[in-house]
Amino acid sequence: MVSPLVALTPKVQSAIATALGDDFRDADPVLRPSQFADVQVNAALALAKKAGMPPREVAGKIVDALDLDGVCDTVEVSGPGFINLTFADAWLASLLREVEADERNGVPLQQSENIPIDYSAPNVAKEMHVGHLRTTIVGDSLARTLEHLGHNVIRQNHIGDWGTPFGMLIEHLLEVGEDSPEAELLVSNPNAFYQAARTKFDTAEKAEPHGSAGDFDVRSRARVVKLQAGDPETLQHWHDLVGMSKAYFNKVYSTLGVTLTDDDLAGESTYNDHLAAICDELESKGLATMSDGALCVFLEGYTGREGKPVPLIIRKSDGGYNYGTTDLATIRYRVSTLGAHRVLYVVGAPQALHFSMVWETARRAGWLPDDVEPVHVQIGNVLGEDRKILRTRSGASLRLMALLEEAVDKARALIDTNRPDLDESTRATIARQIGIGAVKYADLSVAHDSEYVFDLDRMVALTGNTGPYLQYVVARIRSIFRQVGLDPTAQHAPLLLGEAPERALGVHLLGFGDVVAEVGDTYEPHRLAAYLFELAQAFSAFYENCPVLKAERDEVKESRLTLCALTLRVMRAGLDMLGLESPEQM
Repeated sequence: MVSPLVALTPKVQSAIATALGDDFRDADPVLRPSQFADVQVNAALALAKKAGMPPREVAGKIVDALDLDGVCDTVEVSGPGFINLTFADAWLASLLREVEADERNGVPLQQSENIPIDYSAPNVAKEMHVGHLRTTIVGDSLARTLEHLGHNVIRQNHIGDWGTPFGMLIEHLLEVGEDSPEAELLVSNPNAFYQAARTKFDTAEKAEPHGSAGDFDVRSRARVVKLQAGDPETLQHWHDLVGMSKAYFNKVYSTLGVTLTDDDLAGESTYNDHLAAICDELESKGLATMSDGALCVFLEGYTGREGKPVPLIIRKSDGGYNYGTTDLATIRYRVSTLGAHRVLYVVGAPQALHFSMVWETARRAGWLPDDVEPVHVQIGNVLGEDRKILRTRSGASLRLMALLEEAVDKARALIDTNRPDLDESTRATIARQIGIGAVKYADLSVAHDSEYVFDLDRMVALTGNTGPYLQYVVARIRSIFRQVGLDPTAQHAPLLLGEAPERALGVHLLGFGDVVAEVGDTYEPHRLAAYLFELAQAFSAFYENCPVLKAERDEVKESRLTLCALTLRVMRAGLDMLGLESPEQM
């Protein structure tokens, strides 16, 4: 299926070349939506200087050369040189029939690439907080969208599962017992388990006399040494600890409705055996040098205060490794083993400098070829009403599960008020779909690198640019077909676009494929969210002004039912790419 803009592009380019000469054959026609027509051609303004003519004269020549018989009913020049095009209804109907016959709803199938996506990345034995919300759902939406475009997406959940705290955590787990209520906190309240271990460690460290083999802090440090040395017993305890945390992660992911599984885990421990070789190779290639006892990479152009070079530390002065080392091993693995064509890192914006230095180092080492593109999908902060980073009243990071549970509770109150006729199980299901969908849509509807204020009351509203509004439109369409006992997937009548609202809805439906492809190119899910909101508005205007079941003629009724069915298909497909469910009723 070809979208209107794609179909028009070569026709307008040909007219430009005919009007202005072969030097203009590859000129961008600059096609844009217009409030005065279906599409606006803005090329004349961009080409006027090169053509040596006023923009309006250039536009007139292009119009004279345009061959749009059967495609456009109206072609006119307006303003300083805009060309407004209004599509022929029959042409629009033919394109909509192609969309209807296409199970992909007009979304192009791109040449497949291997695309690892690094997202979510919580820490073992620590609670996921609101800071994990955006990277998790933005990353998941991009994974869904790129898969729909035909790419081989490789999810990489780079969890924090290695390092010095694990000596402390393992010792605490051994003391309380893996079957104890305290150990169960790793699934229900990981922060409580971590804080108990930390308190025990800090208390032992300050106690006098200090330093005996029985002291908790001494045993914890000894356990770290055993862990890093590969002691089988210690590794088994570490596996048990990670396993309990995985159960907690999966609980959050299931509640949030994201596609991450245990198979996608690729934590820091994955690369532990490769870190020494990373350092040796960088040193042998002259890329890493010793500085104050640490092995560092110094890159030209990276300076800090007073112009001093900023190092990428890959081995600390105590012989330990850090994020720089692990991230170098990660990019090398994703290129050499996973065969990446692109690598997406859905990570907080403050990490931009770090990633830039890692990737430049990897390129100089030969681990990151020029034809492989690493992309930092920068994630902005979630703010409270005070426009500061969202936290609890005590100043602690807000637990993600607590936030999600509150959203579902607010949605449940809404459903209990509006739909008391539904049974308990159905209301609970819809409340979960609305509550979780409200949180996800509010996040995905703003640019991923911007901040936004978290406002649950606004998020769960059934009006405005919200997830529940989009879900309600889907439920409303389904109710139309329930009323007449028809299957929307079996509705395939010829389309008649006689009224302005049904024509506007049809035009908007034809833009779905272009928007999805744009999200795949820009990594910006908010573009899809904006499209779906506009589609929902277009459907609402159509529904209010064009009677469906009470249409004046049977062929008009069947046409409008088909338009409803196609809208339902596109809305469901788009919501699924955002990670939102489509309730049967609301």
